[in-house]
Amino acid sequence: MKITIIGAGNIGSAIAHGLAKGSRVSSSDITCTVQTEESFDRLTNNPDFRFKLTRNNMEAVKDADVIILAVKPWRIEEVIAQIRTVLNFDKQIIVSVAAGITFDQLNSFLTHKADYDYISLPPVFRVMPNTAIEVMSSMTFVSASNANEEQTNLVLDLFRELGNAMLVEERLMGPGTALASSGIAFAMRYMRAAIEGGVELGFYPKEAQEIVVHTVKGAVDLLLTNKSNPETEIDKVTTPGGVTIRGLNEMELSGFTSSVIRGLKASK
Repeated sequence: MKITIIGAGNIGSAIAHGLAKGSRVSSSDITCTVQTEESFDRLTNNPDFRFKLTRNNMEAVKDADVIILAVKPWRIEEVIAQIRTVLNFDKQIIVSVAAGITFDQLNSFLTHKADYDYISLPPVFRVMPNTAIEVMSSMTFVSASNANEEQTNLVLDLFRELGNAMLVEERLMGPGTALASSGIAFAMRYMRAAIEGGVELGFYPKEAQEIVVHTVKGAVDLLLTNKSNPETEIDKVTTPGGVTIRGLNEMELSGFTSSVIRGLKASK
């Protein structure tokens, strides 16, 4: 299977490196494209970048089975216009990582040709990873349009090599972004606050960070291993009249849960 990633920036490069570490694709079957000569030179001279590299988008997509559009949203229409004439919708899958670009827009960009006698809509996917894709631990949302079950499973399997991937309706891509992509920042903000609190309690900053990071990791491992919900695990450490319940109640008095929910709703 050959994959072309248009846009070898942070997300594009992270996807390429993650896929190459997995079991389905080798680095020799991944082609990346860049826009500028500066980016081309920088990646060519980077010993960790082991993929085919070109500035020619049309050449890059001709033999690809999966084409991943990893450019900024405002460049999607321009990039599709460059490659549209050489795409083969019967053999190729299009994956967009551009936030906010809808299926209606993608289909319009992909099928805009005056002399089409019959417009066959291509199999298109919208994919929204988060920054943990860099360490192959992304929570990635996948939405499909005009795709069959085999194509959908292929895209899900590819992104499960980079963490976890969930198939959702397009209407949930925005909420998913708030919960998982913006959610990374929200989790980091909690950890930052806990680290500052740890310093106030008497730990050195590096010690506080080590404690908080491993505590959060432990909480995540408990949920994943036990397949439990947070409230069940909270109940295990909130003894009657104990310090944990006093701390939780104080946080709730300051609006902890409502603040998180309001932040998520504001981010979608």
